[in-house]
Amino acid sequence: MTSPLLIKSLIALPILMLLCAVSAVAAPSHFNDIPVVWYSVLPPLIAIMLALITRRIILSLFISIIIGGLLTSVYYDTSLLSGAVAGPEFIWKSVTDLWNLQVVVFLVLVLSMIAIIITAGGLQGVIAWLSRYAKNRRSSQIVTALMGVLIFIDDYANTMIVGSAMRPMTDRYNISREKLAFIVDSTSAPISGIAFISTWIGYEVGQFGKVAQTMGIDRDGYSIFFDIFTFRFYCLLMLVFVFVNILSRLEFGPMAKAEYRAITRGQVSAPDGKPMTARGFAEAAPDTSARVHILTAIIPLGGLFLYLLGGLWIDGGGLHVLQQQPFALFSFTAWRDVISQSQNNISVLVQGSAVGILLAIGCARAISHISWQKIGKAFFSGLRAARLPIVILIMAWSLKGAADALHTDAFLVSILSDGLPAFTFPIIIFLLAGITAIATGTSWGTMAILIPISAPIALQLDGGTYGLITMITLAAVLDGSIFGDHCSPLSDTTIMSAIATSCDYTHHVKTQFPYALLVGTVAIGFGYLPTALGLPGWIAYLLAALIMIGIFITLGRRKSRQFPLFSKAKSKTT
Repeated sequence: MTSPLLIKSLIALPILMLLCAVSAVAAPSHFNDIPVVWYSVLPPLIAIMLALITRRIILSLFISIIIGGLLTSVYYDTSLLSGAVAGPEFIWKSVTDLWNLQVVVFLVLVLSMIAIIITAGGLQGVIAWLSRYAKNRRSSQIVTALMGVLIFIDDYANTMIVGSAMRPMTDRYNISREKLAFIVDSTSAPISGIAFISTWIGYEVGQFGKVAQTMGIDRDGYSIFFDIFTFRFYCLLMLVFVFVNILSRLEFGPMAKAEYRAITRGQVSAPDGKPMTARGFAEAAPDTSARVHILTAIIPLGGLFLYLLGGLWIDGGGLHVLQQQPFALFSFTAWRDVISQSQNNISVLVQGSAVGILLAIGCARAISHISWQKIGKAFFSGLRAARLPIVILIMAWSLKGAADALHTDAFLVSILSDGLPAFTFPIIIFLLAGITAIATGTSWGTMAILIPISAPIALQLDGGTYGLITMITLAAVLDGSIFGDHCSPLSDTTIMSAIATSCDYTHHVKTQFPYALLVGTVAIGFGYLPTALGLPGWIAYLLAALIMIGIFITLGRRKSRQFPLFSKAKSKTT
C-alpha cells in the first residue's frame, strides 16, 4: 500500500522543480540596484511544501531557515561555515527582537487570562447569555462573525478574544474548529484593515503619507485611505462571503468535509487533529466550585478592549488634543486622527493584556470565589498552551529574516513589474502582494515592500497624475497582502487564529484556502479588473455579490447529491 506521505512528496517535488525552473528563467540580475537570484524563493517554497506534506510545521520551518542560511553564503559569496551559522542567527535575532518579544508576552498573557476566565466559569456565563441569541448552528456562527466585526480595533486582540470566547459555544452546536477558525480569521484582518479607527490604519496612512510626499502627490495619507476605500474589494467581499456562507449553511471543499464530520459524528476536531494549544487548555472546563457569572468574563475582556482604546488614544497624543478640543472624545475625526498617530500599538497590546489578566484574577477571586491555588493552576495552563505557538511564531519570523537576507521580495517584484497594460497592473499587484504575503507570512511587511515600489509605476501608468489606476493599485496592495495572509501557512494571524480556536493548524490552512481563493478570484474578476476599465465601484460590488450568491445557489442544488446525510444530520442541531 502506497504511503500518503510518498504520494504527497511525488506530487510536490515536480511542482517545486517547475516553480524553480520558471523562477530561474524569469529572474533578472538586478532590481532597483539590488542583486536578485532565483533561489531566493527556495526557503519559503520549501517551508510551505514540507508543512503541507509532513504536517510538522516546526520541523518544516526549521529546515527552510537552515537552507536559507546556507543560501546566504552563495548570495553573499561567503564561506559555507558562515552560511551554516546564518540560520541560527536568524532565529536568535527573532528571539531577541523587541517587537517579537512583545507579541510573545501578549500571547502568553492573553492565553493565561482566557484559561483563568474558563476555570472561573466566566466563559460559561457568556455562553449562557449568548444562548438567548445563539440558539443553533447558524445563529451561533452569526454571533461569532458579528463579534469579529465589532472588535475592530486590532486583529490580534480580535482573534484572541473572539476565538477563545466563542469556542465553547460553537462546540456546543457541533461546529467544526476549522469553521470557527475561518470565521475568526476572516473577520479579523479584513475589518481591522478597513476600519477608520484601528491599529492598522495608522500603519497604512503612514505608508501612504510617505509615498505621497516622495512622489509629490497633493494628498495626505488619510485622504488617500478614503480615496481607495471603494476599491477594497477583497476585504469587503470576504466579510460579505462570511455572512452569505453562514446564512446559506452551505460549504465546499475541505470545509464541507470538516463540517460533515462535526455534524454527523459530533467531532469538532478531526481525530488526527493536533490543536495549537495544549490539550488541557483546549478542553478546559469551569471549576466545579466556581460561581458561574458573566461578569467574570466581561470585566477582563472589556477591560482589555477599553484599555486598548484608551492606551492608543494616549499614545497617539489624545491628551494634547483634549486641551485644544474639550469634546474631542465625542468626535469620530479626532479618534481617527489620534489613533493613526500611535507609534507603540504593540506595547499598548501588552499593557492591555496585563490589565486583562489582573482583572481576570480579581474577578476569579471576588466573583467566582475560586482559590489562589486553582487560579495559579489555570495561569500555568495558559503558559503551557503558549509553548507551541510561540515556537512556531519564532520560526516564522526567522524564515522572514532569511527571505529578507536573500531579497526574496525584490525578486518577486522584479519578475512581475514590467511591460503591463495599465488596466492589468492592479491585478498583477494584487497577485504579487498575495504571493509575497504567502511566502513571507506578513501582510504589513508586504505592504511596506510593495507600496513604495508599485505606487510610482501606477502613477506613471496614470500619465503622471494621481488617478484611478494609482488608487486601485494601492487598494490592491493592501487587500492582496491580507489575501496572502489568509492563504499562508506562515502567517502569524493564521497561527493565532488556530491558537485561539484550538484548531489543528494545517487543517485551518487547508480548509480556509479554497474560501480565500474564491473571494480573491471574485475580487479580481468583478472588482479590480472592471473598475480599472472604468466601471463604477457600486456596480462592481453588485456583480461580485450576485456571483457569490449564484455560487451558493449552485452548491445548494448539488449538496444533496454530494453529501446525502448532511441535511438530515443538520436538522438535529438547527
